[in-house]
Amino acid sequence: MSISNITVFLPSVLTLIGIPGLESVQCWIGIPFCAMYLFALIGNSSLLIIIISERSLHQPMYIFLGMLGVTDIVLGTSIVPKMLGIFWFHVPEIYFDSCLLQMGFIHIFECIESGILLAMALDRYVAICYPLRYTAIFTHQLVTQIGAVVTLRAAILVAPSLVLIKCRFQFYHTTIISHSYCEHMAIVKLAAENVRFNKIYGLFVAFTVAGFDLIFITLSYIQIFITVFRLPQKEARWKAFNTCIAHICVFLQLYFLAFFSFFTHRFGAHVPPYIHILFSSLYLLVPPFLNPLVYGAKTKQIRIHVVKMLCS
Repeated sequence: MSISNITVFLPSVLTLIGIPGLESVQCWIGIPFCAMYLFALIGNSSLLIIIISERSLHQPMYIFLGMLGVTDIVLGTSIVPKMLGIFWFHVPEIYFDSCLLQMGFIHIFECIESGILLAMALDRYVAICYPLRYTAIFTHQLVTQIGAVVTLRAAILVAPSLVLIKCRFQFYHTTIISHSYCEHMAIVKLAAENVRFNKIYGLFVAFTVAGFDLIFITLSYIQIFITVFRLPQKEARWKAFNTCIAHICVFLQLYFLAFFSFFTHRFGAHVPPYIHILFSSLYLLVPPFLNPLVYGAKTKQIRIHVVKMLCS
């Protein structure tokens, strides 16, 4: 039997089934997802407004926080509207090119978020370990350059995965994606051709971004803690440590969910599909939801301006 008789040739439309095994309760699952998305949208937008409108917050740490807010808004908006369309309105179809576009946005902004967290860790490292040289090192020009490099790195690494899918694959086993959004491996597994190179490149990107960023973030915080514990005054130690708690919380929850999703998708043959898809969805929704809470609660300057905004 020829390959064209058992496969689909260049499908124009794909079908997202949502969360396999939980189709009957997807309408209820959509409620907390929608609430998290709305809170993330309002919280991150409020942070952006405060950072832009208050000149006292035009500092590297808050500029990076603003970049993180933009990234979180784009990530949430890339997946939640379509996800709710599947859960609530039973519209699972998505054009093939739109699916690739969604995949591109998701993975590009995942890489950008990881890069921004690395930049924030380096910012805290310089601020605490070299406070007298901080303003000379972290200039607005450097912050702009870091933002450009982080964005360019993400685009350069993710773009080939889109091209490889679009140009290499013509035949697909099925047009049904067992997922709630278009994810790289979920699309690659549909192909009826050799997908080895695509899998290898996906692993290369994941380990290049997460491995590089994770190593340098960890080294930055180790050096920060060494410096903090050497401070003579207990109050100074606590103040320096307190400025890092918010960053560490965001860093831990992001990478924990990321690695769980990554490894279960590739090696978790015995993990139920709905567990993996729920965690991979939470991986994209929880950071945008928590970031305004964490930074709003732990950052005194932002907390003051939030109160002022609410009072006015």
